[in-house]
Amino acid sequence: MSIFKRYGIFAFGILWQAAGISLVVKSLLGTSPISSVPYVLSLAFPYSLGEMTFGVNMLFLLGQLIILGKRFDPVQLMQIPITLVFAACIDLTMMLFTSLQPETYPLKFLLLLLGASLIALGVALQVIANVIMLAGEGIVNAISQRWKLDFGNVKTAFDTTLVITALAFSLLYLDSIEGIREGTLISALITGSIARFFIQHLSRVDTEGHLMLSLVLHPGKPAHPAASPCTKKE
Repeated sequence: MSIFKRYGIFAFGILWQAAGISLVVKSLLGTSPISSVPYVLSLAFPYSLGEMTFGVNMLFLLGQLIILGKRFDPVQLMQIPITLVFAACIDLTMMLFTSLQPETYPLKFLLLLLGASLIALGVALQVIANVIMLAGEGIVNAISQRWKLDFGNVKTAFDTTLVITALAFSLLYLDSIEGIREGTLISALITGSIARFFIQHLSRVDTEGHLMLSLVLHPGKPAHPAASPCTKKE
């Protein structure tokens, strides 16, 4: 699969993930852990969710630089324009979903599940593309590399820290708990599993052991079920 196709798949992944984040917010049952801090800050200050997402992710990138030092790969600076696009997609989808105002709990829950599924689809496409990480996963990867820790365990601890930080900011700036509800926990628990499902059904492993989007493989080539790589949660 060419690098252009990989970046194309990655771009679609970003778009679907942004749409999923917006739907989870619109469900009114909480936000995903990775977007919890930007969401609370967007309520406390006159900036959009996308703008706050960009700012927080730039702090994550700075953290990668500090943690890795000379081992930081300059290609990861591509996280800056990619995060800018990601933030713009969040604001765009938030605007497109303005009319979504679920009134009953079942509708809110359905919107939450749809949003989490789209986040998982976006994550899966980014894993399949295998070109670069968004800053939220980049800093988790940097921590796991620097101290030789399991990525999944670091991700869980990192997400927990974000939720606690969002809770503290919410109480500090808004005098109430905003954006942290049962949907936050549900999103954290199911997104990874759904992403693994998408990876297994949308990808194959080529002869060199690399993940390939199954739709771009040439007909007639043997298909191998994709391995289950460690996926990230949003």
